[in-house]
Amino acid sequence: MMQSENTAIIDNDNSNLEDISEELSGSTLAALQEFLAEKAEREDRLQMIASGNAHDVDFDEDWQLSQFWYDEETANKLVEEALRVVGEKGTIACVSCPTVYKALKKRKPDDVNVFVLEYDTRFSVYGQDFVFYDYKSPLEIPMHLREQCDLVIVDPPFLSVECLTKTSLTVKLLAKEKIILCTGDIMGELGCRLLHLVKQDFQPRHKNNLANDFACFANYDFMTR
Repeated sequence: MMQSENTAIIDNDNSNLEDISEELSGSTLAALQEFLAEKAEREDRLQMIASGNAHDVDFDEDWQLSQFWYDEETANKLVEEALRVVGEKGTIACVSCPTVYKALKKRKPDDVNVFVLEYDTRFSVYGQDFVFYDYKSPLEIPMHLREQCDLVIVDPPFLSVECLTKTSLTVKLLAKEKIILCTGDIMGELGCRLLHLVKQDFQPRHKNNLANDFACFANYDFMTR
């Protein structure tokens, strides 16, 4: 019922668009077409979530939140490394890196637990795996996750001393031992000092190439190349 109603609404919008297109300027018409396309995309996402396929939903980057998604190769390599490290019945926390979380959910065995700590509440569709996280309140972490994570993968949203320092406090609360930090190379010295990390050969890459060089740091021997 919901699907047919949404389809009817979109069809009606398209019909109205045809009727008024001759009366609109080119820029106004383009804006209207973009709005309708975004509306249709939102409806598709809602239908996928309602059908229980939330992990198949693709979210756009929100640049105001400094979101830049990893490319597929980077996400997959981080997943391979994470699953290698934690073994059976492990727990992984993805702090401000939802693309890694999503890739992990598709490939992890049932006995591995994965959580995503994220400020963007769009990811609350992931249910109990989602933990709202604001790096400005680094100690507000659920008790059931404190010192329970076999691996913490973290990518602080901003390349600033404040953000990395406060996020590091969160990482220390979460981690049993192993940590992977992906961030701008310029933040590496501080990250290594705060979390006792070493720069790795692996270089994270993003779907949209960034001006800042990114690097990977860990507190153990990182095997992915």
